[in-house]
Amino acid sequence: MQHISRELEERRERARLGGGERRIDAQHGKGKLTARERIDLLLDEGSFEEWDMFVEHGSADFGMAENKVPGDGVVTGYGTVNGRLVFVFSQDFTVFGGSLSAAHAGKICKVMDQAMKVGAPVIGLNDSGGARIQEGVASLAGYADVFQRNVLASGVIPQISLIMGPCAGGAVYSPAMTDFIFMVRDTSYMFVTGPDVVKTVTHEEVSHEELGGAETHSTVSGISDLAFENDVEALIEVRRFIDFLPSSNREQPPVRDSEDPPDRVEMSLDTLVPVNPNQPYDMKELIAKVVDEGDFYELAPDFAGNIIIGFARIAGGTIGVVANQPMVLAGCLDIDSSRKAARFVRFCDCFNIPILTFVDVPGFLPGTQQEYGGIIKHGAKLLYAYAEATVPKVTVITRKAYGGAYDVMASKHLRGDVNFAWPTAEIAVMGPKGAVEIIFRGDIGDAEKTEARAEEYRQKFANPFVAGALGFIDDVILPCNTRKRVARAFAMLKDKELANPRKKHGNIPL
Repeated sequence: MQHISRELEERRERARLGGGERRIDAQHGKGKLTARERIDLLLDEGSFEEWDMFVEHGSADFGMAENKVPGDGVVTGYGTVNGRLVFVFSQDFTVFGGSLSAAHAGKICKVMDQAMKVGAPVIGLNDSGGARIQEGVASLAGYADVFQRNVLASGVIPQISLIMGPCAGGAVYSPAMTDFIFMVRDTSYMFVTGPDVVKTVTHEEVSHEELGGAETHSTVSGISDLAFENDVEALIEVRRFIDFLPSSNREQPPVRDSEDPPDRVEMSLDTLVPVNPNQPYDMKELIAKVVDEGDFYELAPDFAGNIIIGFARIAGGTIGVVANQPMVLAGCLDIDSSRKAARFVRFCDCFNIPILTFVDVPGFLPGTQQEYGGIIKHGAKLLYAYAEATVPKVTVITRKAYGGAYDVMASKHLRGDVNFAWPTAEIAVMGPKGAVEIIFRGDIGDAEKTEARAEEYRQKFANPFVAGALGFIDDVILPCNTRKRVARAFAMLKDKELANPRKKHGNIPL
């Protein structure tokens, strides 16, 4: 028995060493943690249960038969984050550059299958050179096996990807199908084709960082939901982030004790909206003053800033927040903001997370760039997402809600459960000036008369009372009471039941 125990420990030690001390030092030299160090930081101390530590690849070509490392470049298993079960895989760049083989893929698939069975999130720590060339199509088949599980797990368990090194070619499509992607600045990148291929095909000179770095994907493409400064910050933030999420679609969102009274009155909100309807204000101030203890976990803050998305809590329970941001493009909806918010709304609906929507939207952004880029279908994505969602939906219109954008932003007509408006709300087809210029287009030379008519339109439509008279607004509330009224609404909706018609799935305008 002692002999077997000694051999077991020797094998474990060899597996823990990965590619060896020299490669571990090289990993540290790049400012990166090793696969196992990352797991140690992510999971609660002593909670990790490793699977398949001794798995090796089965390739014999190109000298691979004599080149085997236990674990084959990925560490897999399960543990807890703040006491809650999660499954994890962490690619080890020190072993064959973290490249994916059939055996490597099999390990990932195993933990994903088990996570689906027990209903727990999967967190992938990606740091890989891509498909293992020596295995040819077998490695590509391994990727496809992982992709298939990403699709089957979508909407069943939360899937989170941390890009902590290279992620190129086919390797990017697994993270792309997960719910959230986080990146690390200066050490991670994602792209389908690298700078050398780009140069060959299009003659463009571009660096790895410019083409697919964390800054690019968190500000330009919107692929990354957040970019962190280093591995440690990324892993600590993911521990905080996952606290907002239920473990699966079979559970309700977690509830945490809060000392912030649900009926707290916030007098400063009464003066948040400026008297001048064209003057912006910071919607993030409203969010912070309404949610529990001002704790708002914003996602994609540097992409499509005209809309705000993220998680918060009301009376201890997780909610998703979607809000127009008047400080960016006056809060107009455009292609990027529609895509950003639509995907978030659909995630919340998948996982039983109630949605709070703050509305101050003058319409969709006009222009040839938007129309040629397909704003019609992209805007319809957000419309579709809100209309399809069956979770509790509470909406607060703070100021402008014009045109089709009023409809799109969780209006009563899209099965909004409780729709409030502040006294400053302006709910109409368009702004008073534009409306008058269309209604009286044959008589717009008289500036004084035009202004008088605009004021008449403003009094008639640019207020919440016409919508209230039609039942499209449930109540006009004082801004200072917003938290109290929203908390009561969500409490009332706690046991809401609503089902969509039976179907395989809808055909969202992709």
